Amino acid sequence: MFRYETHLHTSPVSRCAKATVRESLEFYKALGYDGVFITNHFIDGNINVDRSLPYRDRIKFFYSDAEEGERLADEIGIKVFSAAELAYGGTDFLVYGIDKAWYLDHPETEGMKKTEELALLRESGALVIQAHPFREAAYIDHIRLFPRSVDGIETFNANRTDFENAMAEHYAASYQLPGFAGSDNHTASKQKKLAGMECESPLTGVADFIEKYRRGELKIFTSDNPLYENS
Repeated sequence: MFRYETHLHTSPVSRCAKATVRESLEFYKALGYDGVFITNHFIDGNINVDRSLPYRDRIKFFYSDAEEGERLADEIGIKVFSAAELAYGGTDFLVYGIDKAWYLDHPETEGMKKTEELALLRESGALVIQAHPFREAAYIDHIRLFPRSVDGIETFNANRTDFENAMAEHYAASYQLPGFAGSDNHTASKQKKLAGMECESPLTGVADFIEKYRRGELKIFTSDNPLYENS
């Protein structure tokens, strides 16, 4: 089986990330993964950028880590794909299939209601997954669910509690939405548990990933991190 990390944050783009692009890629290569999706916080979330900068400059900064990953991919020997984690007051969405050129051409998305933005993304071919929908934290005022605006639900997030993941599973099943999994890794080898999606044939690109997910050919996997560094 070919394994992929689907939820990964890197420094410096994600403000909360503690591992660089190179550290993250070398970690997943050591575990034998075929590839990773770099899903840094988008310009509406916890991104490490001056928000007073023009829209185009913020978009270019957002893609800088993914572009570094693409440059390192052949050297390290792992596939690297770019995606994004959008935010709305503590509610997050993983978005696959939208590239830098699309965002540069659509500055109007920044002023859209989130439901309108998600609809446009999906109309444009994106796969939208609601991430950790039952996450609880001091900074989250309340839980929001968007079952009519997404293609799937992150039913297993390696950084959330068993209860939160069980609730996400119940939510997905109730709305007949397919499950999804990711590590939400911010620390490379210091990530204790891992999760992602696997398939029987290697991905040829993001479009292939989306097609396989829609056809039910991607399966959730979870594991402990055998290289865990508790320091």
